[in-house]
Amino acid sequence: MGKTSVTIRDVAQRAGVSIATVSYVLNASAPISERTRIRVLAAAAELGYRPSAIARGLRARESRIIGYNWHHVPPDKWHPIRDRFLYSIAEAAETQGYHILTFTHTPHNRSRRPYEELMLTGQVDGFILSDTSRDDERIRYLLDAGFPFVAFGRANEAWDFSYVDVDGEAGMCQAVEHLLSLGHRRIGLIAWPEESLSGQYRYQGYLRALESAGIVPDPAWIVRGEHTEASGRQATRTLLGLPSGRRPTAVVAVSDLMAIGAMNALYEIGLQPGQDVAVIGFDDIPTAQYVRPALTTLRQPIAEVGGRVVDMLLRLIQGQELAERSVLLPPKLIVRASSGGIVARQE
Repeated sequence: MGKTSVTIRDVAQRAGVSIATVSYVLNASAPISERTRIRVLAAAAELGYRPSAIARGLRARESRIIGYNWHHVPPDKWHPIRDRFLYSIAEAAETQGYHILTFTHTPHNRSRRPYEELMLTGQVDGFILSDTSRDDERIRYLLDAGFPFVAFGRANEAWDFSYVDVDGEAGMCQAVEHLLSLGHRRIGLIAWPEESLSGQYRYQGYLRALESAGIVPDPAWIVRGEHTEASGRQATRTLLGLPSGRRPTAVVAVSDLMAIGAMNALYEIGLQPGQDVAVIGFDDIPTAQYVRPALTTLRQPIAEVGGRVVDMLLRLIQGQELAERSVLLPPKLIVRASSGGIVARQE
């Protein structure tokens, strides 16, 4: 059955309920058992009763609500960038008469079900996505559904969708070029696992900067790990365990949290960050300026990202064409004491 021919009667028949029950579920206008609600939503999804088919009925009563998924972050993977992003989109949305509705998911279970329910019940006018991954199933689903959304992050170069992202490749290039200007030639990278899309962009920036300087990176200079302080600490121990002729004199990490772990590892063996080994992070989290020595890092323009994401989404909701569907914003290198200011000594 084609999407354009699906009616509320068809959904009722498939679910084995009355037309009124379907209406109650889709409009959240009466108490319905969870079992029945799930059955109705499943029937609507199976038949293709998607936003493109029901928008005519919902548009007359816009929710002026934007959906945003949220998940719990363990204490050892603390990442205040997400908090700042949520605040920035809430602030930008409220200036235009919209509000943010958060709903939960786990990082390893990005089911499309909450998106499906919020769309079919008309509770949101669009979605903002973050923490995107390669071939992100949420983006693929929303593209197929034809529902307005904008992502903070990329997913697949072949997919045509609207996003804003921080140019991690350009940022990492800045960091490595800064270290090269100080005389470093052996520069280690503390990276995220290969499946991390944003991590791969930062990795490419590291490679590009070294190759532009005529340096072939030693594979042993690249150590991958999870986004934790402990991972950064262990990666640095691995790097410092290399023979003296291969050991990095500088380390750049794909996050500040991992860079702090790197500095802690240096202290543990009696070395001074910024003097014995240069350290650079990425994010400019609030604590970066308060650790000792203060952390050189790349500042992400999160407030601008949030504002651009909301502006783009509201234009899509209103049926307007976007002048730019793909926006990359450069991070800014913030030089502090942890990267040092003297020419590195080479052994």
